[in-house]
Amino acid sequence: MSQTFNDKLKVLQKTYMKMGINVSDQIYQSIKAFTENDQKLATEIVNRDSKVNDEEVDLEKEALNLIALRQPVASNFRSIITLLKASSDLERIGDHASSIARETLRINTESRIPEVNEAINQMALKIRGMLESSLDAYVHSDQEAAKLVAQEDILIDKKFVLAKNLIVAEMEKNSDKIELATIYLMVVRYLERIGDHIVNLSEWIVYNATGKIVELNPGKIEPELIAKELKNNPK
Repeated sequence: MSQTFNDKLKVLQKTYMKMGINVSDQIYQSIKAFTENDQKLATEIVNRDSKVNDEEVDLEKEALNLIALRQPVASNFRSIITLLKASSDLERIGDHASSIARETLRINTESRIPEVNEAINQMALKIRGMLESSLDAYVHSDQEAAKLVAQEDILIDKKFVLAKNLIVAEMEKNSDKIELATIYLMVVRYLERIGDHIVNLSEWIVYNATGKIVELNPGKIEPELIAKELKNNPK
């Protein structure tokens, strides 16, 4: 394959990594805005939502052009497909982060649920760690590291269930917080979905290395796994 192809592929890979870094920051900022009730920051996040979307569109255009003009061999073709699919997952993660910011703008009270805020912060911290590990696995084409990242999603699912239980308990205890609790439920659901998209990133890394599409989501592989984890480790 020509040096021109390799150079263009490296540019696409750098764009992907930049997207990943931006999305990780987007998660951090959206959770900060939500837990601190920072309406100004939430508005800024919503207004910046198009940035990651534009990066994904640009990457897609360049990737498709590279396929059409260079007609890559199988392994290089997989590299481009991996970038296309993985960047789409990053874009969806960015969308979920923006949705969390939009939930912040829906809140019309200063009231918060401290225990759930802490649970949300823990989920977000774990998710960002998974995302950054996934990006590192991509850079090093390390499918084993990618598989380990995917396994961590069971912890996100567990934290999601625990957070949801806290929210429901608060709804039952304080009827005046039902609207706020409903927003909290949406936020933890968005975080849980982000975890699933990070698993998808791991699956694309494995595909790039092997040419095989494999299921790595532990909750899908073993549906009872979350219940077992909660039973054995309830906190």
